Amino acid sequence: MTYDVCIIGSGAGGSPVAYELSRAGFSVVVLEKGKEYKEDDFNKDELAVSRRELFTPDLKDEQHVIYELDESKERRRYLGSDYQWSFWNGSMVGGSSNLMSGYFHRMKPNDFKLLSTHGEIEGANVADWPLSYEELEPYYEKVERIVGVSGEVVAHSFLEPRSTSHFPYAKLEENGVTKWFDAACKSLDFESIPTPRAIIPHAALKRHGCSYSNFCGSYGCATGAKGSARAALLQKCDARVITEAFVYKLESDATKVTKAHYYDSDMKTHEISAKIFVLAAQAIESSRLLLNSKNRFFPYGLANNNHQVGKNLIFSGGGAGEGRFRFETLTHEQQKELMEVGLFFNRSLQQWYEYKKSSKKIKGGTIDFLFEHQNLVPRIKRAFYDEEGKILWGKALEQKIHKELTTSRVLNFEVFNDWLPTDECFVGIEEEVKDKYGIPVGAIHLYSHPRDREVGDDLAKKAVQVLEKMGATEINYSISSAPPPNLVAGGCRFGENPKTSVLDKNCKAHALDNLYVTDASFMPTGGSVPYTWTIYANAFRIADILRKRLES
Repeated sequence: MTYDVCIIGSGAGGSPVAYELSRAGFSVVVLEKGKEYKEDDFNKDELAVSRRELFTPDLKDEQHVIYELDESKERRRYLGSDYQWSFWNGSMVGGSSNLMSGYFHRMKPNDFKLLSTHGEIEGANVADWPLSYEELEPYYEKVERIVGVSGEVVAHSFLEPRSTSHFPYAKLEENGVTKWFDAACKSLDFESIPTPRAIIPHAALKRHGCSYSNFCGSYGCATGAKGSARAALLQKCDARVITEAFVYKLESDATKVTKAHYYDSDMKTHEISAKIFVLAAQAIESSRLLLNSKNRFFPYGLANNNHQVGKNLIFSGGGAGEGRFRFETLTHEQQKELMEVGLFFNRSLQQWYEYKKSSKKIKGGTIDFLFEHQNLVPRIKRAFYDEEGKILWGKALEQKIHKELTTSRVLNFEVFNDWLPTDECFVGIEEEVKDKYGIPVGAIHLYSHPRDREVGDDLAKKAVQVLEKMGATEINYSISSAPPPNLVAGGCRFGENPKTSVLDKNCKAHALDNLYVTDASFMPTGGSVPYTWTIYANAFRIADILRKRLES
């Protein structure tokens, strides 16, 4: 059988295409490397998630080789299995969208024209998108309705243009401490905004509402309230999903992809033929697959005769910080508010999405505030040492754990700003290191532009001001060049010039007539927000383009 469309990967980049085209009557097959889990399979097994990496591959079987370039230009090599350095996210139907926290901010209009707005930056390969915010806006709105985004639209300095005046789902229930945050921001003349979430507050879209367990990030959602690609899209469409199918090669002639070759769980090989192939395996793995798919027409890797596949890999710049609130400094009413279980702390700051520094206009970013994860394993690990750094045992440890968990609480913040694309950050192939399938693994070359950390530090200092005003203690933050593995993009950037980009405006490979890439690989710059909403929106856009092509 030859399918109309073969999709490699079932996450936020692939599922909208499967959803739209299968519902339109086309034959669609999805090849997913991981297993299928449903709501009944998800629970709050903290050891499985915190200590055993239940949803990601064993690094002994599948890994990456990492090359880290520091500021002195010295490059160090790390074998992922030796250093337990993993760049895997969620290997399952729906991909890492199952495990996201669901912080959904739209990119801003200037994110699509970073070069035009802010000019060239030395040492960075900044480029404008061949797409405008206005062209993508209808698809942001579509994601709100179909995937389910809750929140409240409030006026602020960088509120993006919207075709609707409100979110389709009311904001989630909030912890009382948000009142302290709002008051602190008001006194500082900061603009507090509710954080949009890809979580529905009540039963809708044939899914249950949020149970307020506070186990969102890194955990699958047992109610289906979280807008994962699986719960929101794949479980509602007619696409055929083949699980535990590792695609190791795309076969092509000079102009078209003809087959996808994959291994099943028994290490047996299979092939799929289709009219159109959509690659959405996650930015690093999509580049790796193309680079490993060499043939006589593409000796450097599929769609890579211009040597651009894998280039301009980006993550999210920024970092994180925290402050602790202790009962000793709070009223009885404040203590009750602080310890309210499960309710969200959905607050963000975008007042410095762009700002001036030394009379120069700088691209800034987003600060999200959230309570420390409900997961007890990392929270208890904090209590292992006394104030002098000596390890605690027995009764002393028991008392400290009890006090930390019952009479104090940590408020975290996360900073999101652009990770500038550079020549030094890219994906290659490590020919000498192979995975369990015998396929060369991806080589991830890491480098963070100094501007990334400078901006992250500026934003973190604003967050610290809020925590101080709220009365938090033990405040600290870290802005570093360490990349967040769950926020990765680039490698197959789209653009109008075939010499400097892999894909055209419609995310079709310049060099092949029927290959599209719809995960975050297409992004030439990442904006200053988490990527998932934009990946979803763009994939819905490409689905419309493919539908018209198949109908013609």
